[in-house]
Amino acid sequence: MISVVFSVLFVSFLLLTLVFQFWLASRHIRHILRNRAAVPAQFAEKISLASHQKAADYTIAKTKMGIVMQIVNASVLIGFTLFGGLQWLSVTLVKLAGPGMLYQISLLVAFALISGIIEFPFSYYSQFVLEERFGFNKMSRSLFFIDMAKWTGISVVFGLPLVWTILSLMEKAGSLWWLYAWGTFIAFQLLLLLIFPFVIAPLFNKFWPLDNEEVRARIEDLSKRVSFSLKGIFVMDGSKRSGHGNAYFSGFGGAKRIVFYDTLLERLAPNEIEAVLAHELGHFKLKHIVKRMVVTFGLSLVFLAILGFLKDQVWFYTGLGVDPMLLARNDAMALILFMLSLPVFTFVFSPLSSITSRKHEFEADAFAAQHTNASDLVTALVKMYDDNSSTLTPDPLHSAFYDSHPSASVRIKHLLAAQ
Repeated sequence: MISVVFSVLFVSFLLLTLVFQFWLASRHIRHILRNRAAVPAQFAEKISLASHQKAADYTIAKTKMGIVMQIVNASVLIGFTLFGGLQWLSVTLVKLAGPGMLYQISLLVAFALISGIIEFPFSYYSQFVLEERFGFNKMSRSLFFIDMAKWTGISVVFGLPLVWTILSLMEKAGSLWWLYAWGTFIAFQLLLLLIFPFVIAPLFNKFWPLDNEEVRARIEDLSKRVSFSLKGIFVMDGSKRSGHGNAYFSGFGGAKRIVFYDTLLERLAPNEIEAVLAHELGHFKLKHIVKRMVVTFGLSLVFLAILGFLKDQVWFYTGLGVDPMLLARNDAMALILFMLSLPVFTFVFSPLSSITSRKHEFEADAFAAQHTNASDLVTALVKMYDDNSSTLTPDPLHSAFYDSHPSASVRIKHLLAAQ
């Protein structure tokens, strides 16, 4: 009886989520189309009508692709669960590998491979059709497949030991296995943060020290003013994959470094680059990164504790289309079912993350306005919105639900008020 109730709840939440996503997407598209004919007055002198319409068309194209992906993902989810896909895959692998750790790892690997195969057409279409159509794709097909092979290798090197450790804890560490798994997860995440700038990132991009003396002098002066120690200032060859520009921090502790896309440096003036960096420094100085990590680690502890309860509940398996009695160990299956079902039941909380992220963006903007010229950040942002074809007229409700950054008009209004 409980399994039937759980199945009904699962399907109900999935359908409600899908309908709500469609409704938000349709609102978003209609709102952008209504405002496509004219550049908002706030940006009329800085962004051309052609650029504004390109951004509108680009955003609509991405939103429509997102709708298709949502339909496919929901169909695949039902196919894996209630239509017996995981049940069939499990029975097949048990026959081939026998019960035990080999079966469990094989199940996770097979699930990841199938998911990757389903996702591949969307990744390919996004890169070589959608991004190509709007002039952003700079990646060759050979590089696309080389990147895929590298990410696969990284997943194997780092993912398999983590999976083996988690499964071993689930089997042998008793009722508090989830607490030990949480500690393992934190250690793994911190390890990735530590090695990413020096081991993983160089596998995909070339990095070189910033050689623009004026920009370097401004950055070093800014770092002194805000008492921030940088290990290095680097430029990344982002232009070999995309026409989009960005900047980001990597590393922590004594290994902090700032990385600029070469495309961003080509477009912005030195004073604008300084303002963008001040915004990024604001995130660090205001401890946004640490706060997000604490929230992530806290939520992971809660979710692992829930999984610790669910993995021993027969209704959790049968309610999602799997008969646990056919298998000797169900730990790998529990992980997969939990990963599949969790987004269905937590989608309603998505805006909380977006709201927090937008609050942090406003705070980082205020920090930048305090330590540099706010008008420089405004002009830099306008150029970045223009270059990246970010729509200036998102639907307010869609933006409030999904967007991690404030809309252009709201964000710039806040900055102008800070002058």
